[in-house]
Formats: sequence, structure tokens, C-alpha cells
Amino acid sequence: MANGSTAGEHPFEDKEALRRHRVLFRVITRRQNPKLRRTDITVTDEKVVKRAVKAAALGNAMEWFDFGIYSYLAVTIGQVFFPGGSDSTSLLSSFATFAVAFLVRPLGGAYFGPLGDRIGRKKVLALTMIMMALGTLCIGLIPSYAAIGFWSPVLLILFRLVQGFSTGGEYGGASTFIAEYAPDKKRGYFGSFLEMGTLIGYTGAAGIVLILNTTLGSDAMSAWGWRVPFLIAGPLGLVGLYLRIKLDETPAFQKLEASQTHSATASVVESEAEFSHLSENAPKKKLAEIFAQQWPTLILCIALVGAYNVTDYMLLSYMPTYLTDTLHYKESHGLLILLGTMIVLMLILSTVGKLNDRYGRKPLLMAGMLGFFITAIPAFLLVKQGSMPAVIAGMALMGLSLVCLLGTMSAALPALFPTDVRYGSLSIGYNLAVSLFGGTTPLVITALMDVFDKNVMVPAYYTMAAALVGVIAVACMKETAQQPLEGSPPSVATKEEAIELITAQTQEPRF
Repeated sequence: MANGSTAGEHPFEDKEALRRHRVLFRVITRRQNPKLRRTDITVTDEKVVKRAVKAAALGNAMEWFDFGIYSYLAVTIGQVFFPGGSDSTSLLSSFATFAVAFLVRPLGGAYFGPLGDRIGRKKVLALTMIMMALGTLCIGLIPSYAAIGFWSPVLLILFRLVQGFSTGGEYGGASTFIAEYAPDKKRGYFGSFLEMGTLIGYTGAAGIVLILNTTLGSDAMSAWGWRVPFLIAGPLGLVGLYLRIKLDETPAFQKLEASQTHSATASVVESEAEFSHLSENAPKKKLAEIFAQQWPTLILCIALVGAYNVTDYMLLSYMPTYLTDTLHYKESHGLLILLGTMIVLMLILSTVGKLNDRYGRKPLLMAGMLGFFITAIPAFLLVKQGSMPAVIAGMALMGLSLVCLLGTMSAALPALFPTDVRYGSLSIGYNLAVSLFGGTTPLVITALMDVFDKNVMVPAYYTMAAALVGVIAVACMKETAQQPLEGSPPSVATKEEAIELITAQTQEPRF
């Protein structure tokens, strides 16, 4: 043999050299995983994970139930709160008020996100649920413009601001909550149920508005029927609050909190005054830390979420108005088509979650972004034809692209950031993107349609531009499927999997 040893002889003739090599290997392994012991690995309880998913998804459903209601009732709300102008002006005013809530979402994210990283995900998510429910309920109680004049739209804007501020802490917290509860190899599957909440919220809103429009007629809807969906938010909020209060804090946050408590106990604080000063400035320091250390990932998050939300709001919020206001469909027909589209998306959403667990987040996200870029023009050309089969085919093209994003994004986004700043960073990045690009989508497209003389292809071009940004962002992100969240130990579904992981991490090479 080239090294001079005979067959059957160990290549390391010096036993001391072999021993030193093995010791070195163990040292390197421990440095790569310095705290990876069996007690560090989180073994999840599937029943608890499912309860956590339900609690988080219900809050998400309520958020999008509210936004869905407002979108689907945009024409009626414009007539109730902004009468006196043309139909186009009334609709623009309605969408402008819709967009107002998104202006304060970054402020809500900047407040609730770092707070969730300090005091826990569970407490903050309970608070946002209360505020969301109250804001939506109060909108349903506002007197019309005919009753109190100027104060009617003022109150509408006020309660939209309450909704926007509270939802600033909702998605970042809910997706973090599910991601930190789920085992690493099934994070995509469980995360997909958060977006199931999105579709359930939209479907519920569309279904209720469809029933009311069909049974009441336009006069009754303008008089009082529009209030009914908003008033339903109160009881829904109480159910969601109960589910969230019943849950424990996420395992990842509990371990982070325990390690920070241990570190704080080990260190010496020179005086009580110094300790008080540090506590008072903790939120500002956390916020400054996020912008100083996480800014490259924040930019990536904003690009991903911006592209995702433009396409999301395009299909799920704006399309009914587009079909009614631009193509002159009956409101009930537009809602019925959208309702069918969303039901189909819900049926395949969890399958997309399983696929991105198996094949990776990037392939599914890229498929969704490229799908929108390639099919936007064909889809809107089909919708433009006006016949029911053509409209359904166009909606289906966009829906298949959207479901790739819906089933993947809620697992991909939390993995961008480390555990100690995950809630805050995701809330800030997500809400900046939603504020700039998501909630403004109906308003921008409506305005562009007026500028370009009702060119019905404007929404397609806007979608393509957003999708192109998304393609670039997906290309720049790292693959995180089946990997532990940054800053957290591995999370597995069974004890056997934990043992296998420990064995794989500590196994020595054979020579």
C-alpha cells in the first residue's frame, strides 16, 4: 500500500497518534455544537403543537376576516362614510381609509415585536387579539355620515388605526409562535396552517358578505347590513383570546429566557440604580440592536414580504372590486368566484407545507414568484374576457402561484432571524413591507387605473413588477428547511429522533 501498511493493518500505526486524533475530533464536534446535549433538544408534544397552531391561526383568521370584510364592502363603505362625490372618488376614499391602517402597522410592529422578545410571545399575542377585536367591533357601531357628518369618517379612521397598530404585532408573533413550537422537520407543514387561517378569514368574510348582499339588497346593506360582519368580530376575539391564554410559552423562548436568567444571575450589577436604568432602556436597546445588527436580513425580509403581499392582496382583496367596478360583474358573482378559488387553495395548502419541508423553502417560493411573473398577463387577459369559465381560469392561474407562497412563507420568514430578536425583527420587516406595498395595493391600482384611462391590464403589470422583486429576494435567501431555528437548539418530534440526532452529532470516525 502507498503508506507502507499491509492488508488488515490500521493506517494509524501509532496508537497515541490515533488517540490524539480522536480527542481532536471530539473537541471540534463540541465546539461546533457546544451545548448540544440530550436535555437541550426539544422533543415536541404533537397535541400541544396542534393547540398552538390553532390559537395562532385563529388570530390570523380574525385579522384577515377584518381586512376581507373591508375589501369586499369597499363600495358600500364608500357610500356610507364618503357620500357626495362620484363613485370613483367614493371608492378611492374607502380604499384610502383601508390603507390608513397599514401606515401605523410598522409602529405596532416596532412596539409589540421587541416587547414579545422581552416578555414572551404568548402575552403579546393575547394583547393584540383584544385590541383587534375591539377595533373591528367598534367600526360596526359607528353612525353613518348621514347621522353625524364629519365625525363618521374620523371615527372610522381612528378605529382603523387601532386595528393597524394591533395587527402590527400579530403576524410576526403568530408565525414565530408556530415556528418555535413545531419540530424542525415539520415546520413547513405546521406553518402552512397559519396561512390556512388567512384563507379561512377571507373565506368567512366573503361568505358572509355574499349572503348579506344576496338576501338584503343594496338599500338594506347601506342602511345596516354592512355592520353585521364587523359585529361578529367581538365573539371571535373572545374565542381566540381564550385559546391563546390556555397555552404555555414557546419552548424556544423558555430556553432563551432560562439562559438569560442564568447569565444575569452569574453577572454582577453594580447598583440597584444601574439595574433600573438598564431595565428602562431595554426596549430601546432591543430596537436599536435589531436595526444595527439585522439590517441586511431586514431588507431581504421586506423584499420577500412586499412581493408576497402585493400578489396576496391582488388576488384575495382587490379582485372582487376589480370584477365589480372595472368589469361590471355583480358583486355576488365576483365574491362567488373568489370563494371557490379560496376553498381550492385551502384544500391543497397543507400539501404545499409538506412539499417545502421535503424539497426546501426556496424551490416553492421561487415557483410562486415565477408563476406570478409568467402568468400575470395571461391570467388578466382571461379575466378580461368576462365569461365565467375564462374568469375562473384566470383566477386559478394566480391561485396556484399564490398557494406556493402561502404554504411556505410562514415557515421561511421566522427562520431568517435569531431567537432573541425574532419576534421584533420579523414584526418590523413584515409590517414595513405590508405598509409600503401590501395594504396600499388596492389604492395604488385604483389610482393607476384612473391615470391610465381604465386600462384593465394595469393590475397585471403591477403584479409582474412585484414578482420580479420576489424572484431576486428568493435567490438571495438561505435554505432553512429541516434545520434548527437560529439561536435555538434542535426541535424533534420523538425521543428516538433526539437520540439519533445526538448519536449523529457525537459519532467518531472509524480509521
